Amino acid sequence: MKIGLVRRGFSGTGGAEAYLMRLAHGLTQAGHEAILITSEEWPAERWPGRGIIRLPGRTPDEFAAAFAASKAPVDITFSLERVPGCDVYRAGDGVHAAWIERRSVFEPWWKVWFHRYNPKHIALIRLERGVYQTVRAVIANSRMVADEIVHWHGCPRKKIHIVPNGIGGALATADRAESRSKLGLDDGYIALFAGSGWERKGLAFALAAAEKADAKVLVAGRGKKSAYSSPAAIFLGPVSDLPPVFAAADVFILPTIYDPFSNACLEALAAGLPVITTTANGFSEIITPGVHGSVVEPGDVNGLAEALRYWRTQDRAATAKACRELAAQYSIERNVKETLAVLTGVLQS
Repeated sequence: MKIGLVRRGFSGTGGAEAYLMRLAHGLTQAGHEAILITSEEWPAERWPGRGIIRLPGRTPDEFAAAFAASKAPVDITFSLERVPGCDVYRAGDGVHAAWIERRSVFEPWWKVWFHRYNPKHIALIRLERGVYQTVRAVIANSRMVADEIVHWHGCPRKKIHIVPNGIGGALATADRAESRSKLGLDDGYIALFAGSGWERKGLAFALAAAEKADAKVLVAGRGKKSAYSSPAAIFLGPVSDLPPVFAAADVFILPTIYDPFSNACLEALAAGLPVITTTANGFSEIITPGVHGSVVEPGDVNGLAEALRYWRTQDRAATAKACRELAAQYSIERNVKETLAVLTGVLQS
């Protein structure tokens, strides 16, 4: 099968890009041809598939129009981009209207108004609606996103298939004491927060909770440090080698306002860390609270602080074992197999 994988733009640290490259590798190993349909930004050397088809488009609208006018020589198109006319759409970015709604709870009225009537957001919601009106099948990575697709766009539930994210096997390990020494950390209780987009991912809530729980937060990723001044914060900047950072931490915290299914949480689980997150993270659906982590409502600082205190008292080795065993169930091989089943079903229908 010749599969066209669609994604506009490129970010070297982007989750969608990393997923597409892992998927292309898996599809190739399964005997299929993975053709990337993208814009000019994606470097040719960063594509493990068979070939690249480049389309013009500096904006989502322009790229969607170019896609609609193109006739890619593939059997089926599988898109991570909001492009009406694709055969199968993976809603890895969630539902844009749902994100606008969720963030409004934490914003002043003028920001709510700005986001709801911003032409960029209006265009994305329009494109998203166009996708669901024409697509043959949809892949959501969590029940949360599947429910949002039905609610906001009226997509028939029978079109939606839930395929959770997957990671590429066990993570490398690092020595805890050595990792802490290299990072200049003492023996205190440390939570790890990783990623960019600090407002959406709830860094302010993590820091406020850590102050209440007498904990420190290692912040790995790029963001505006001046907006998050806290005695609990230890800013590392962008980190390319995550195993030592995972080894140095006692717990992973991501109190996100909205995340369809956080891959960072799945990687933390694979590193043996319990994950504290929110009901607005599709990842929360796979864990058992009190065994693999804790789940609170978005913005619940007291709940986050209580969770931090709880995991401080738990047996580290037993928790790590349970977390790694659960993460092992969510492999990229499983994701590729289930994704292929959807694509094959569409071709045969």
